[in-house]
Amino acid sequence: MHIIKLALLAVAAEAALFARTPLLGVAWYPEQWPESAGEKDLRLMEAAGVRFVRVGEFAWSSLEPAEGRFEFSWLDRAIANAAAHHIVTVLGTPTDAPPAWLTSKYPDTLRVDQGGRRAEHGSRRQFSYTSQRYREMCRRIVEKMAERYGSNANVIGWQIGNEYTEDSYDDHSRARWHDWLRTIDKSLDELNQRWTTAYWSQTYSDWGQIPMETSRGNPGLLLEYRRFVTEMWREFQRNQLDAIRAHTKSQLVTTNLGGLGWADRFNRAEISADLDFISWDEYVGSGHLTPARGGATNDLVRGWKRKNFWVMEAQPGFVDWASVSNSLAKGETRAMAWQAIGHGADAFAFWQWRSALNGQEQYHGTLVGPDGDPVPFYDEARQLGHDFVAVGDVLDGTQPVSETAILHDYDSRWAIDFHTQSQRYDQVKVLLDYYEPLRRLAQSVDIVPPNAPLTSYKLVFAPSLNVIGEATAQHLIDYVQQGGNLVLGPRSGMKDSHNSLWPARQPGPLARKLGGRVEQYYALLDEVTIRGDWGTGKASIWAEALSANGADVSMRYGPENGWLDGHPAALTRRVGNGRITYIGAILDRALMQSAIQTLAKAAGVQTVLGGVPEGVEVCRRTGAKGDIFVLINFDQQAHTVTLPHPMLDLLSRKQVQNTITLDRFGVGVLRSW
Repeated sequence: MHIIKLALLAVAAEAALFARTPLLGVAWYPEQWPESAGEKDLRLMEAAGVRFVRVGEFAWSSLEPAEGRFEFSWLDRAIANAAAHHIVTVLGTPTDAPPAWLTSKYPDTLRVDQGGRRAEHGSRRQFSYTSQRYREMCRRIVEKMAERYGSNANVIGWQIGNEYTEDSYDDHSRARWHDWLRTIDKSLDELNQRWTTAYWSQTYSDWGQIPMETSRGNPGLLLEYRRFVTEMWREFQRNQLDAIRAHTKSQLVTTNLGGLGWADRFNRAEISADLDFISWDEYVGSGHLTPARGGATNDLVRGWKRKNFWVMEAQPGFVDWASVSNSLAKGETRAMAWQAIGHGADAFAFWQWRSALNGQEQYHGTLVGPDGDPVPFYDEARQLGHDFVAVGDVLDGTQPVSETAILHDYDSRWAIDFHTQSQRYDQVKVLLDYYEPLRRLAQSVDIVPPNAPLTSYKLVFAPSLNVIGEATAQHLIDYVQQGGNLVLGPRSGMKDSHNSLWPARQPGPLARKLGGRVEQYYALLDEVTIRGDWGTGKASIWAEALSANGADVSMRYGPENGWLDGHPAALTRRVGNGRITYIGAILDRALMQSAIQTLAKAAGVQTVLGGVPEGVEVCRRTGAKGDIFVLINFDQQAHTVTLPHPMLDLLSRKQVQNTITLDRFGVGVLRSW
């Protein structure tokens, strides 16, 4: 017996050595297969360089087949067998998919949609996230798991649930909504004043009269409801988080957020705040990877906690839910993975390992088929696994460091979406219009919430920062006065923190510091000419006529629109040791690039490696041992990159002198020689 214990400890210690950044992982479902299939799965995983499996997140009916009867022996063996192949485990709490015995016995745990229809068993996420009974049952199964595995050396972490999404409109959720409002406002009189409910006779005399509205309703109500949804998910998450942490010491806890990164049903930065690290699920769906969007999404995720993250799910070539579920090109998924690593991912995992024989996602891409044998994509995954092993001793402990940032704000996203004024105004695209030329120039950009520390940045952009409360305004003013350069984009500073219009015109509480304001905003049908210090070009979709009262005019509109003719389109002014700039229009690509170059040069922003050909992305991760550069060629043709000095390519272990040539989807991981 003593020898067996020593052997198990040796296996655990050896497995822990492989838990080194970056990790390659897969979602594995041993509960769906005969146990005899597991050994073949694990041998192939080990050969591919897989270093962790995520297990259990949909296995409630296997872990608790009847109420109060728990079956963990199969999971014990799965974890131990994985460790024998040098693979550690991330345990998923199974609370995204309640078992049939639970939902049939306790129908009050089921979610209700806005039409009053109660969800039924047979899918997932059919629970009400506010249900006290459901939360109690979640806590019970999670506590049982944590008691059993909280000190297991082969379990390195936990994932709570899976891709939070749907809120619920059941009676209990409505009661919680009204309770939530009572915590914000001392009285209905205060709420009525804050929401201007005299408009359309919306005035409330009882808390129960207030609807759960998500469409074109009172802007104050709509914004507060999104904040309520965020807090309910945080409560749902904390309920399990507390149960796990009561029984663990070194294991870390995360959740994986879906919705292709930019989803905004709730505030993802706030959801992330309570976790040890955050994960997201990177899917392309139809078409092919858009490098700027992929890079920005990873930067957005890193910004939620301002620290490295994991990609917990990615498509192994293709999905089965897109309009056309095409496969990414050969090598494209490897390039996507390396882009995530370059932008701060410490792990990259595929969903899923093996094709399920039945269920709703039978056609989804995998690494092995239903027969357990590798599919063609397996070789690409194996190359990635070997890549990660080759650089693990160098990338471990490194992270991206940026001189520039873009502010992303969920309150502002919601406020504009509630009343877009133009269906052509795509907030994510507007942000990417700033991001793409800035990222190409600086080669490193953070995307962070407005309340994030800003003093380390030379240049900060805030496109579409529609909601600027008093605290945010002071935070931004402090940044500028201390030497920062702040660039506000269109629609900024229109609303206060309650989603009411500021009495002062845009940019509201920043107008005096700017030395100018927005006289009027216009949703455009046609392009208008714009010219000035950044050149000549076109503005489209949205334009604001500005006036200067102490600010310098950088750009003006041409004589085409009438309302805009000759008015300033961009203002700038020195404030303290820094500068504040306001851009009141959506600029064309060339003009935006010129504006970014001018503003970055004035702020002293430098590229991290130097110029590279169009289509080649440079990422830098910095640590105690210096800088590591990840170069990825997303172009259709090979490119040669000139290096500032000789470097070592960590993938080939060869010294690179003055240049490195990258084929299509080619990757180089370089450090100074």
